[in-house]
Amino acid sequence: MSSRNLPAPAFARTRLGSGPGLLLAHGAGSSLAGTYGPVLEALAARHTVVGIDYPGSGETPRFTTPLSVDDLADQLIAAADAEGLDRFAVSGYSLGGPVAIRAATRHPERVTALVLTAAFPHRDNRLALASSVWSKIAASGDRELLAEFQLMMALGTQALESMPAEQLQQTLGYVAAGAADGSSEQTDLVGRLDVRDDLAGITVPTLVVSTTDDRLVSTALHRQLAETIPGAQLADIATGHLPMLERTDEWLQLTTDFLDKHHS
Repeated sequence: MSSRNLPAPAFARTRLGSGPGLLLAHGAGSSLAGTYGPVLEALAARHTVVGIDYPGSGETPRFTTPLSVDDLADQLIAAADAEGLDRFAVSGYSLGGPVAIRAATRHPERVTALVLTAAFPHRDNRLALASSVWSKIAASGDRELLAEFQLMMALGTQALESMPAEQLQQTLGYVAAGAADGSSEQTDLVGRLDVRDDLAGITVPTLVVSTTDDRLVSTALHRQLAETIPGAQLADIATGHLPMLERTDEWLQLTTDFLDKHHS
């Protein structure tokens, strides 16, 4: 178990499957199921999957205080403890990327590998502006406007422009209904966190998946992760910010091939 003191597990968590441990850290404004839903069963067929919902997502109560990336990372490890996992890989998507990085640096004896998808070590100007607008729209309570902003920013060009008008409206309704109550606090954290000082100290095998048509998190931020984490492997997917949705099989194959090679 970790040498660092851990809090009691306080976030809603999910456990599925069997095999080597794999922790999942979801994106801002979403949930574990909302981020990883298309691939959860496939991942659980090969791993013991454990994931948490951040405050204001899933069944985890919303916080009234600002979120901390360290708290999210520690709660992810606490969930692993509660489910009896000692060592595990960590998959982090978008905001979950910095959460996974902090989990690896705060609990290095526990983490065996990292998969960082559409992730970032800090905000650049585009991400700062996007997270600020996203947080303000979410705080307004206008779920339809929030869904319009999310789809405009998150979907790649091909996925968005290939939608007939009726499908676009249906998708907007689905996104609006699924928006996390804690979206404002989670996207506010996106604009504040900075894990650049952690990158050079990561010693586990790391896969960085760069979403090359990403309008939210730039490929320059993806590449900064790959270039700064020692020995990190970079893989490109021609998709927007949602590879689990747009290129499900391709993302899953990259992830499982990497974990099969580097994590047991």
